[in-house]
This record gives sequence, structure tokens and C-alpha cells, in this order.
Amino acid sequence: MSTDGLGTAATTAVEQCLALGADESCVVITDDKRQPIGEALYDAAAAVADDTVLLRYPPGDQHGEEPPGAVAAAMAGADAFLAPTTKSISHTRARGDACDAGARGATLPGITEEVFVTGLDADYDAIAAHCADVLDQVADADEIRVTTSAGTDIVVEPGARPWHDDTGIVHDDGDFSNLPAGEVFVAPENANGTYVVDGTMRPHGLLDDGQQLRFEVENGYVTDISDDEIRGQVEAAADEVGRDAYTLAELGIGTNVGVTDLVGSVLLDEKAAGTVHIAIGDNAGIGGDTDAPLHLDGIVREPTVYADGEVVDLPEVER
Repeated sequence: MSTDGLGTAATTAVEQCLALGADESCVVITDDKRQPIGEALYDAAAAVADDTVLLRYPPGDQHGEEPPGAVAAAMAGADAFLAPTTKSISHTRARGDACDAGARGATLPGITEEVFVTGLDADYDAIAAHCADVLDQVADADEIRVTTSAGTDIVVEPGARPWHDDTGIVHDDGDFSNLPAGEVFVAPENANGTYVVDGTMRPHGLLDDGQQLRFEVENGYVTDISDDEIRGQVEAAADEVGRDAYTLAELGIGTNVGVTDLVGSVLLDEKAAGTVHIAIGDNAGIGGDTDAPLHLDGIVREPTVYADGEVVDLPEVER
């Protein structure tokens, strides 16, 4: 990966997403496996603000593991932070405490150089506008229906749970986002129907042409999974938490018009404009009440989305 590509993506993160000021302090947190991305972000931030530091620590063992105390303290004491790490610190106390203290920032969990360059090659002000447009169309709907020619036909009911947007714009004290960004999402109270994943889903990555993963949903729970590997993962989680592992956890709508092709990374592909993603498992961190040891997103290509029967105008990919 060229340093120019990393540098351009880092400049977008620092100047557009973070809007870092010359008189502000910024801390970049990375680990041994994400050092090139961390250094690119440090260089971009240091070009704007003299009070910029780079902290590096060994990769964590699992997503959600707390970073070292020195990292947590630095995040809470800074005006802004950026965290490209192998394991996610998005939902850690360290990140939450930093935002509660007034720091704003973004985490980049599991980011690769390819995903960093592709996902940040976008106009994040335009992405924020697309998020606002989609949110306006779906926020008050009692039912959201998603259909595709591949066989998806599912109705989700948000109930009293709010929709959220992930715009990548973190300009105000306490603001937080993941990068790459670009989605509108909800943890629905109920869902029924069928969804067919034909884009990207772990552990398979980008699915081959014609490959499909089929899921049946009844009363908010996945009742049948066509794929043996995914079924095995959910069954293993169910051994720990029971039926909650089968929760229909999330419906998300991608709004990142800079993602022109799926690449096999859920982090990036779920943000692609003109796609929908549906997840199984945990949703406690996004407005739901299910605490489970997995969250499996599946990307659905070329959906038609209806809000209370009205077709939702989805953003179109830039080509």
C-alpha cells in the first residue's frame, strides 16, 4: 500500500471527520499490527496540531478488551482521539469515559490498509447528508420491509427503539464514530420473514457469485440458518446465553457512496451505499437489550426498502 494513499485517507480523517484545530490536543492510539495506519494518522494530525502524540501497545486478545491505563488516561485528557486497533475498543469504558470527559474521536477496529484507503476516499459531509436523508424517511415508521430478487422478504418493527446514524463527522465535544462510516441502523424490537445474504459475511468474507446464505426469522429470532459454519457459531454462542444468540439484532442501511465495490470486509462493506445489512446476536451497544458473545452482520445487495409501505430512496454509489 502506498504511503500517499495512507496519507490522503489520514488527512480526510483528521481534517474532515475530526476537524482538528491547531490549538487542540490529539492522541492517536494504535497497536503493533496497525502501526502504518497509526503513523499516517499521527503525521496528518501533527501537521495540524503541535500537541499530538502517538501511543502504541500490543494488540488485545479480544474485541472490547480495555486498553492499558495509560492509553485510557491519554484519551480522556485529549481534545480528540483516533484509534486504529486490531481489536475494537469502541465499547470499552476507556472510550466511553473519554467521550464523557469531552473528548471526541473515532475508532477504526480491525482496520486494514486497503479498507482504510477505500473507506476514507469519500466526502464525509455528503455521507452525513445521505444519513440525514435516509433517517428522515425511516425514523417514524412502524414497519420496515426489505425485499430483494434473491429472495429476501423481511419485515422489522423498530418499536420504541430509536434509529441511529454513523456519519463519521465528530466535530462536537463527546462525539464518537467508527471509521470508515456511513450507515443508519436500528436494533428492532421484532422481525419476521426471510433474508438472503449475497454480499459479505464472516467467516466467509465476500461471497462468490451465486453463493447465498439464507436465514428464516420469526418473532424477532432467527429460526433457521442454511450455512453450517454460521449455524455452528450461533449454536456455540447459544451454549453460553441461550436463545439470545439467535436475536435478530440489527437492520442497517449503508450510506457511504464512496464504497463502489464490496471487498470482503464487513467493517467497510456494511457501509456501502445501496446495501442493507442484517445482524444476529448482540445489540446491547446499539440500543437493544441482548447481550450475546457474537454479532454477525450479513450484507444484502440491491435491496428495495419500504417504510410503512413507501419506497425509501437509497443513496446511489458514485462511479
